[in-house]
Amino acid sequence: MSEDDKKYPIGGQAVIEGVMMRSKHFWAIAVRRPDRTISTMLFKDNSLTRKYKVLGFVFIRGIMSLIESMTLGFKAISFSVNEATGSEIKFSKKEMTISIIIAVVFAVGVFFVLPTVLGRTFSGYISNVIVYNILEGLIRIVFFLVYIVAVSQLRDIKRVFQYHGAEHKTIQAYENNEELKSENVKKYSTKHVRCGTSFLFIVMIVAIFVFAFLGKQTVIWRIISRILLIPVIAGISYEFIRLAGKFSKYRIVNILFYPGLLLQKITTREPDIDQIEVAISSFKKVMEAEKTLESG
Repeated sequence: MSEDDKKYPIGGQAVIEGVMMRSKHFWAIAVRRPDRTISTMLFKDNSLTRKYKVLGFVFIRGIMSLIESMTLGFKAISFSVNEATGSEIKFSKKEMTISIIIAVVFAVGVFFVLPTVLGRTFSGYISNVIVYNILEGLIRIVFFLVYIVAVSQLRDIKRVFQYHGAEHKTIQAYENNEELKSENVKKYSTKHVRCGTSFLFIVMIVAIFVFAFLGKQTVIWRIISRILLIPVIAGISYEFIRLAGKFSKYRIVNILFYPGLLLQKITTREPDIDQIEVAISSFKKVMEAEKTLESG
């Protein structure tokens, strides 16, 4: 395979009026400014999984990836807000840490603790522990779907979801050896099997299987066990999403991951040409950096 044919693993994330793209060694962010120009910045990705080999082991790497993605996501959003609004808003490490903690507590509370507490309302009517735990898992999925649908109605979030679609289109165009021009990118789907939305849905499904075999517990121990097992579930889910990305050209993979792809009809929107241009700018920036690193 020539250097031109070589495929680099690229992922991304939509931000405020922009797109962040991440490769193995770099991450770049492109944002549409109020004057309609595109601001693009490149950063070195100092992933701990490359620095400490043990963190790159199967399952452990999934937990680390989730932590690093959240941290990087907050940095990208902070940068995008400044560029998109023309204001100067800086977050200290302390403020960043507090924000991440609040986000984690909210997610754990709403999608893991609350369904467990609500599940106790019908515990007296179901004697089969596995069935009971599965029903609790279904409540968790309903909460997740309601949350996604609710936030998707916000005007600013709809814009972010359009950039999310632009990110997916750009990556798919690259994976299909298209020249990265807006007219080429636009024809691709807004859905992608390696999407974070699919990952979160897989987390919900894996949680059902893991929790289904825990047996009877008091409500306190049920809550504790669910919190403690979140890293395990994240690690397993990450391996599934990696496999899906690796074998995405096989129809069976797309069938198995269809629920996650279906959910992306909510979390992505059809982008306009301007938004696609932003995604392409971010992608090209990180790609150029990878090629320069490899050749130098």
